[in-house]
Amino acid sequence: MTAPRGRVLLYKPITESHAMSDHETRQAHWQQVWTTKDVDKVSWYQGDPAPSLRLIEIAGLRKGAGIIDVGGGQSPLAGCLAQQGFGNVAVLDISEAALAQAHHDLGGLGDDITWICEDVTRWRPVSGLFELWHDRAVFHFLTQSQEQQAYVQVLRTALAPGGWVVIATFAPDGPRTCSGLPVMGHDGASLSAILGPDFVLEDESREEHRTPAGNGQKFCWCLFRRR
Repeated sequence: MTAPRGRVLLYKPITESHAMSDHETRQAHWQQVWTTKDVDKVSWYQGDPAPSLRLIEIAGLRKGAGIIDVGGGQSPLAGCLAQQGFGNVAVLDISEAALAQAHHDLGGLGDDITWICEDVTRWRPVSGLFELWHDRAVFHFLTQSQEQQAYVQVLRTALAPGGWVVIATFAPDGPRTCSGLPVMGHDGASLSAILGPDFVLEDESREEHRTPAGNGQKFCWCLFRRR
């Protein structure tokens, strides 16, 4: 991978001298979340990333494959993959605080992971750098068509031909808001329509995620293969 390992790429601080753009508002929201809440208290916390690992195993990747966890923040997935011997793992998140804490928590293992602080809808990745794109609970925050299409364009650039995509969102009958923000639920059909015909749905399942508070949240997990 070409990005520097074990380094958090800092964003430009938001100033108070101008009205914040949608990007800056989103950035400020998640930075506040990750500087005021413990990771095991947020509703999307999942201590065991078993659903993610199941789908990644189906992909049958070589250990040197480029894998990116979009919105990975303080998810344990990157650490689990590194422990399994995957040597080209990256985590992208809009919050520098989340990435810094995740890097710290992994100790020396964190130095073997690439940490990227970016808004996924604005990121400009190297073309074809990754063989698997993983996203648990980012896409459902993109409720506008233009945001969804920007996301898909970045995904298409970053993912190698024949690559795999894991996307988990709230299901259509799942929550309507999360972290004080509106969300849009999806299933395999709606995600397929947005990604386009060159992404083939290989696996679809539902999960009843249990939040730290004990509430149930209905998720849809999808695995796509790029033609």
